[in-house]
Amino acid sequence: MPDYILAIDQGTTSSRAIVFDVKLNPKGQGQKEFRQHFPASGWVEHDAEEIWTSVLAVSRAALRKARVKPGSVRAMGITNQRETVVIWDRRTGKPIHRAIVWQDRRTSDICARLKSEGHEELFASRTGLLLDPYFSGTKIAWILDKVKGARARAERGELAFGTIDSFLIWRFTAGRVHATDATNASRTLLYNIHSGSWDDELLRILNVPRSLLPDVRDCAADYGVTDPGLLGAAIPISGVAGDQQAATIGQACFEPGMLKATYGTGCFALLNTGVTAVASQNRLLTTVAYQLNGQRTYALEGAIFIAGAAVQMLRDGLKIVRTADETGKLARSADPAQQVYLVPAFVGLGAPYWNAEARGAIFGLTRGTTRAELAQAALEAVCYQTHDLLE
Repeated sequence: MPDYILAIDQGTTSSRAIVFDVKLNPKGQGQKEFRQHFPASGWVEHDAEEIWTSVLAVSRAALRKARVKPGSVRAMGITNQRETVVIWDRRTGKPIHRAIVWQDRRTSDICARLKSEGHEELFASRTGLLLDPYFSGTKIAWILDKVKGARARAERGELAFGTIDSFLIWRFTAGRVHATDATNASRTLLYNIHSGSWDDELLRILNVPRSLLPDVRDCAADYGVTDPGLLGAAIPISGVAGDQQAATIGQACFEPGMLKATYGTGCFALLNTGVTAVASQNRLLTTVAYQLNGQRTYALEGAIFIAGAAVQMLRDGLKIVRTADETGKLARSADPAQQVYLVPAFVGLGAPYWNAEARGAIFGLTRGTTRAELAQAALEAVCYQTHDLLE
């Protein structure tokens, strides 16, 4: 009987699963979008239960379309939207609050306070990150402070924190495994990327109990096996990486100096720096690219928060297109005499500006502006932001 691999990609706007054969040929896939919640300006949330049901549904769909018996799946791998925070009850497995998404800016005041207290250099030197609401640490603190009784329950060890990978592993293993990998841990503001461990001083500053945290493992490691009742067999979970690091691996950026740029909801450029954690002089991030056999490989990263999400806004918000692929044709029909520009700071600006308070704007509107010029402006905004990273 041939062997197969089930790959799960849990993204910001949809969940996807693909079944590959041993020669890495795709044999079947499933994909499902889920709802985005915007309860206040700059706030972005997901229903973690909806994420779980979408992942389960697309995994089953991929197996069905591939006509593969679950028992012939040798291993499962998980990649995920990074930084997004879920805190759940260890006994029931139920989240105590909606997931706070990586795009969410509600903790900008916390970050500003920490900067004013002189903590940014410490966080940057140990985590490679800046004090920005993008990262998980301040989101964890916000939930513990805002959900009634959460901090006391966390101190008693009743709650668990995880990025989306951890939550999925917990659910797939029926609560037997609480773990993450080094790439996801490196995005939390709590993980020392040099020692490869949770940092007690950073935990103290952010007031996050260590009892909340998952075990940190290599990208290729034993993450337990799935409960047989979920997919029809006990499938080993053997690989985990944050989505941008997984793309770095997938694009075979294994040598120092190799760079990849991935365009999805946002855009993220990662440059492999080998075994050296290079500190940027231009407000880029230093992060773990991957960890294998206990050896960390590092990368410099430039993060753009809004890329494909600008097209999604045209479709779902302004409703000037029905499908995302209409934007290309529209942009080609735009009036070249018009100069319409979109600054897609819907959730602030990432690298190299790191301005959590910035908001989006459209410039150059005239009475002759049509949806074609708006489509062109949205697509060109991605190019301009990428240019800023490269410069």
